[in-house]
Amino acid sequence: MNIKTFAICLYIMFIYWLSLHFPSMHMLFFPTLGAFSFLFLSRALNITEFSKIAIGAVLSSIIGTALFLISPGMLSLFANILITIWLINKFKWNAPPILAVSLIPFFAHPDQLWAIPISVFGAMSGLLLTLVIACAVEDRVRGWSVFLLRRKDLAKTEAK
Repeated sequence: MNIKTFAICLYIMFIYWLSLHFPSMHMLFFPTLGAFSFLFLSRALNITEFSKIAIGAVLSSIIGTALFLISPGMLSLFANILITIWLINKFKWNAPPILAVSLIPFFAHPDQLWAIPISVFGAMSGLLLTLVIACAVEDRVRGWSVFLLRRKDLAKTEAK
């Protein structure tokens, strides 16, 4: 298991713990956070691309929340899906979980609707920060392992 995977698992566990212990933080833990995590893990770190996907997730949650606020019925759900799919195609966000995030208000029914976009923003920002830190740690560890291997090789050649 690599460091990024371990860091993401710890991050999701932390978000789950927050959502259990602080009722106001309940919306931080949404199922698609796991999907975004795996999506980001399965690709090479490209902070620009990942940031665009995170912005897409926040924007789609705002759209879904606004349409749900206007009318929680099937027509607003339909409009939400159409708009979100159009945005995904237009901006080439290759991230299907963005559509799922836009649907959160239609099944979660939180007390404060404004909490959904803020929670998505917070969770996605934390996910990006976790990935950046994990990649930096991986690079540092990789640098140390190369350094140690070189020292070991040098020691072998000096011993001969």
